[in-house]
Amino acid sequence: MPSLPEGRVLDVVRAPARVLSTPGAPVDPTSPDIVHLAADLLATQAVSPGCVGLAAAQVGVAAAIFSLDVSAHPKTRTCHGRYVLANPEILSATRKERGREGCMSVPDFTGDVARARRLTVRGQLPVTGEWVTLTTDAFEAIALQHEIDHTQGLVFL
Repeated sequence: MPSLPEGRVLDVVRAPARVLSTPGAPVDPTSPDIVHLAADLLATQAVSPGCVGLAAAQVGVAAAIFSLDVSAHPKTRTCHGRYVLANPEILSATRKERGREGCMSVPDFTGDVARARRLTVRGQLPVTGEWVTLTTDAFEAIALQHEIDHTQGLVFL
């Protein structure tokens, strides 16, 4: 991933905040505002215990961008490291299974959600705007779907 400026730690929005149900607008990943938002997402995620992903809506911005890092999670098999994707879209998804999920915007609550266990997504990298395609499985696939849902104004509830 291209290098980002130092990010600020932002407050995480909690349900039922309206921004969580607002679909995120497409973004220009090369815009300085979006590059800074990408850095802020990573900084906020880094100081949030147990957080593996964070969408812009969760910090109060209705934009189609999120951060992800499942490298420390015990259920991770495939891992693309620490990254931010803008304007994500799911290209293919297979083998849906139910599993328990939680969310920083809905603290102290978990629920069963059916998610694909194999996934291919496409999105743009901040700074360069380069389109990348990621194919993954297991926990990273689940986390990607959760964050993409956030960019579409959906909460796992």
